[in-house]
Amino acid sequence: MCIIGAGINGCSIAYELSNENKKVILFDKEGIAGGGSGAAGAFISPKFSKTGELKELLDTAFTYSLDFYEKNFPELLTKSPLLHIAKDDKDAQALLSYKKDTTHKLLEYSSELNESISIDAGIVDAKSVCEAMAKSAKLVRQTVDSLVYDDGVWVINETYYAKEVVLATGAYKQLIKEPYIKLRGIWGHRIDVKTTTKNPYSIHQFVSISPSCNGQLAIGATHNVHYHPESAKEPYNIESGREELLEKASRTMDLENVEVITDYVGLRSGSTDYMPLIGSLVLSRETLNNTSINFEMKKVDYNKYTYYPNLYMINGSAGYGFVLAPYLAKLLKEHMLSGKEISERLSPVRFFARWARKNKKPFYKE
Repeated sequence: MCIIGAGINGCSIAYELSNENKKVILFDKEGIAGGGSGAAGAFISPKFSKTGELKELLDTAFTYSLDFYEKNFPELLTKSPLLHIAKDDKDAQALLSYKKDTTHKLLEYSSELNESISIDAGIVDAKSVCEAMAKSAKLVRQTVDSLVYDDGVWVINETYYAKEVVLATGAYKQLIKEPYIKLRGIWGHRIDVKTTTKNPYSIHQFVSISPSCNGQLAIGATHNVHYHPESAKEPYNIESGREELLEKASRTMDLENVEVITDYVGLRSGSTDYMPLIGSLVLSRETLNNTSINFEMKKVDYNKYTYYPNLYMINGSAGYGFVLAPYLAKLLKEHMLSGKEISERLSPVRFFARWARKNKKPFYKE
C-alpha cells in the first residue's frame, strides 16, 4: 500500500495499515512531518463552539485521540489542563453555550479577563509522534510527479507499484486533478521560546501557548491564511510572523525574559466547508456521462457514481490535524479493509455532488 504525504494524516493511516500487517510505502519529498505538521503545536483539544457538524466531529475525535496517544505513545504525550479564554464577546457566548451542553468534565478556573473554560487535555510532540507512527513504513524521500493506474496497479513515478494508494498531500499541488476537489491552504507558524514565565496550562486565546517544559514553551497559530509557498511572489517573512505571535501571546500573559529558540513554519490544508475529507475519489468524467444519474436530485445514490479504483484521500483537517488524524485514519482503514461506509459528510463525494449540479452533462462530451 502506498501513502503519498508524510504529515500527521499520512503517518496516522500508515500506522493503522501497518498494524494490520500491510506493507506500507510512504512518499514525501521533505520526509516525516517536514511541512505543516512539523510546525504544529499539536494541541489535543475539542472545538469550543455552540453547535455544528465540525464541533460534534471534534468532540468525538478529541476523546478518541487523547486515549489513542495515551495508550500507544504515552512518552510523547504531555497531559495538562487546557484553558480556553474567550477573545471577544461572541467567543464568550460560545463558551457559555458549550459549558451548558458538554459531556466533558470541566475544571475549576477563574479568569478576570473574559469568559473561560478548562478541561483535562494534552499536547503531543508533533514530529516525534509522526515518526513513531511511520516507524513500520518504508519512507521514500522524493516528490511524486506521476501517478498512473495501469493493468490493476498504481504506478508511482514510473518506478514503484502499489495496489492501493492514499493521498495525504495537504494543500499542495494535487496529483489527481479533479475540478470538484478544492482545498485551501492555511499557513502555520510556531516558535519555541525560553522564558522565565511559568505556565501550567495549554492556553488558547489569540494564539496557542503550551505548558512550560524545562524553561521553554511553544507559541503557535494557523495565521496568514493568504500565504501559499507555491504561489507567493515573496518568501514568508519569519521576523514579522514571529513578532505577531509574541504580540498576540502578550495579550494573554506576561512573558518575561523571552528568547526565541526555533521557528517552525508550514502549510496546513482545510476544505471549503471546514469538514475534513476521507474516502474514495469520484471519476468526474465517467460519472457525469452516466445517463442513469439525475444530478438535479438532492438525494443521490452515490453507489451509482464511478470511482477511481483503490484510490483514497485523507485531507482537510486544517488546524485540528493532531486531534482528527488518529480518528479519521481508523475510519479510513475500516473502509479500505472491510468496506465500512464513511459518512457522506466526510467523504469527497459531497463536493462532487455539489459541483455536478453546476456542470451537468454533456460537460465531458467529446
